Amino acid sequence: MSYHKIDEQDYTYFQSVLKRENLLYGPEIQEDYSHDELSGTNAYPELLIRPETTEEVSLIMRYAWKKEIPVVVRGAGTGLVGSSVAIYGGIMLDMIRMNKILELDEDNLTVTVQPGVLLMDLAEYALSHQFFYPPDPGEKSATIGGNISTNAGGMRAVKYGVTRDYVLGLTVVLPDGNIQNLGGKIVKNSSGYDLKNLIIGSEGTLAVITEAILKLIPCPAHSISLLIPFGTMEDALHVVPLILKARTVPTALEYMSRQTILFSEEYLGKTFPDTGSDAYLLLTFDGSSPKQVQTEYEKAADLCLENKARDVYLVDTPERKDSVWNARGSFLEAIKASTTDMDECDVVVPRNKTAEYFTYIHSIARTLHMRIPSFGHAGDGNLHIYLCRDDMETELWQKSMQEAFRLMYQKAQEFGGQVSGEHGIGSAKKRFLLESLGDTQIQLMKGIKSVFDPKNIMNPGKIL
Repeated sequence: MSYHKIDEQDYTYFQSVLKRENLLYGPEIQEDYSHDELSGTNAYPELLIRPETTEEVSLIMRYAWKKEIPVVVRGAGTGLVGSSVAIYGGIMLDMIRMNKILELDEDNLTVTVQPGVLLMDLAEYALSHQFFYPPDPGEKSATIGGNISTNAGGMRAVKYGVTRDYVLGLTVVLPDGNIQNLGGKIVKNSSGYDLKNLIIGSEGTLAVITEAILKLIPCPAHSISLLIPFGTMEDALHVVPLILKARTVPTALEYMSRQTILFSEEYLGKTFPDTGSDAYLLLTFDGSSPKQVQTEYEKAADLCLENKARDVYLVDTPERKDSVWNARGSFLEAIKASTTDMDECDVVVPRNKTAEYFTYIHSIARTLHMRIPSFGHAGDGNLHIYLCRDDMETELWQKSMQEAFRLMYQKAQEFGGQVSGEHGIGSAKKRFLLESLGDTQIQLMKGIKSVFDPKNIMNPGKIL
């Protein structure tokens, strides 16, 4: 692809219409903006712009459209697949200054935010008004715009769903600078194709999100977690479908291995409540009354004890809550700190296939002589698997990593799964998406991309 290279004339134009402090050009752009959290993809934008309003984004896009300059949108840079890396240079829109919570509408149970609002700030804001924003991706410092762009999921998806389920409306700027409002403060909408839902999960390839209307729910009054040890991974994951069929709906249902917990202990310098078993389930229940919550968690606890659980620990004190949930939240960084280099996949498979899939991952690790720690959202089948380089030579690492990915995605496809449950495709997983979906679906996606962005300036080289 051939794009216009930004020159002094372009920079002078943006200086004339935007605040100088919101522009970084050439050598002024810091190294952090050349990569995301993990993907291994590195490239610098030629010009970094920090817009503050929808109108500024529109102005920037009109110019980029006219000059055929590629544009990449970046939130907090916490992605794992290279979606926010400017692999063709051009303009990077750093949305972190569009970070205002614009409106709380208590009558319609909505909150309107700019895309640079951090997930943890939105969650805290909602709770301070006795409301609850359920999506709970692991990276709390990610932006809402990034969550929407990847349709982030998280631990509460088993009960409450994913980001897509809480986006009612979007204000977007199209590649030619046109501003559009999609959806709104409405619960139902059967008015033609759902363009809003095309934007969600599109990783910045179709339009720039500048505002979002998000659904809130009343804050659950009571919540409790259970930590349940099992002798084997198979025993732990065998009980997951039984819990989900037992008319008990956990808010979260997580699987953790002993080895991953030990990585977290070492990384955090804090002790986990129990490390004597090979496998653990972590469940949370919430509801409007203590009796409702107790009825649900007792049913799940009894079911686990009837199916080879070694014990059931109530995570009901501030100390235990901090210990367990801080450990769970640190798994990615803890594994990353344990090795010289790593890559990841977040496949999603039917929930009743998780044990068989993890067993297969262990066989790959043995065959390729590679350490592959893993954990997952057992309640929704989204598994996080990390390939660790350790002391492998570069050539062997690259060869083994690609073979592991090929085998993992092939097995996920056999099980009726998909390449990504919540991290997206970016530039890192494109080949595997093609192999998973096939040519017809890829061509349909390319057709959608060409209608939104016929000049292919929005985050080119990603997904497709």
